[in-house]
Amino acid sequence: MRKFTTALAASLLLAGTAHAEDQKLKMATIAPSLGAAIAMSTFANVVNNNAEGIEIEVSGGGAATVHMMEVGRGNLDMSMTSPVVYNLMSAGKAMYANQEEAPELAKNLSLVMWYPYGAYHFAVRADSDIEILDDIEGASVFLGPQGGGAYNAARGWVQSTTGLVAGEDFDAIKANWQTGYQAFLDGKIDVYVTGCLDPCGQFIQFTETENVRFLAPESHEGEAVAKFLGKWRYKADIPAGAYSGQKNESAVTSFDTAVGIGARADLDEDTVYHMTKAFWDNIDQVTSDAPWAKALNVEFAASKRGLMELHPGAARYYREVGVLK
Repeated sequence: MRKFTTALAASLLLAGTAHAEDQKLKMATIAPSLGAAIAMSTFANVVNNNAEGIEIEVSGGGAATVHMMEVGRGNLDMSMTSPVVYNLMSAGKAMYANQEEAPELAKNLSLVMWYPYGAYHFAVRADSDIEILDDIEGASVFLGPQGGGAYNAARGWVQSTTGLVAGEDFDAIKANWQTGYQAFLDGKIDVYVTGCLDPCGQFIQFTETENVRFLAPESHEGEAVAKFLGKWRYKADIPAGAYSGQKNESAVTSFDTAVGIGARADLDEDTVYHMTKAFWDNIDQVTSDAPWAKALNVEFAASKRGLMELHPGAARYYREVGVLK
């Protein structure tokens, strides 16, 4: 994993006074270039600048599914989580099917806040003969790092809407976030998938030199889709005209979910309370105009999603501000 640089921190925030660094906490997130990871880094920087005696060190890279196990073990203090992935961890299913200790470790994970991940974008070059998601049969596709929650979700959307199975009907390449995106930039794969709030950096960069088309399935209705979405995923549109080189003439239907910042359940209650309070009381210090910043919402943050419970310290703050009873 790679540590976020001072330059990144400076680009996210413009304010704050350094405080005594009495307590050092370790936070892990996914690739630093992704919007969901930047939101976590922003949380850490706001806390570091406003919660006296607390310092959060953020490392980026790897899969949140693995990080959650390490939080459960006590090797990390915080990581990214999601309602669906936490439920799977608690049940020992999907990517946790061979991890016997996963259900027990899940008991040591609790929630600090939720925030929107962003619609999943299934992208091809605009001159590709792949025009809808159903056309990816035989194509090379980056769905996300295999074994991760994003891969599992993207694979499920494809199968539920088109019936196509990853590894059978199309080639789901093995790569991390950085190499998957680079493969798309280099023209080595046909389809690149990522979740983000528009406009997101990957497609801003891509459309500086090339045109892009986002793929919707021929149909996004039916029992299989409803089962895939369940209670914690929901349909979301990618708007037309989000990027200068975007060739979709109308909105493209995909899906979205919530992700969150999880913490050790045995982390001191006062520590989590002061972190949560420092972030939300100083949210105006987030000076970025990025869409993920605009999407941060305290009511969404404290909402009940899946089996994961709020950390008592976070819950105390949300009760104080009236968004939790």
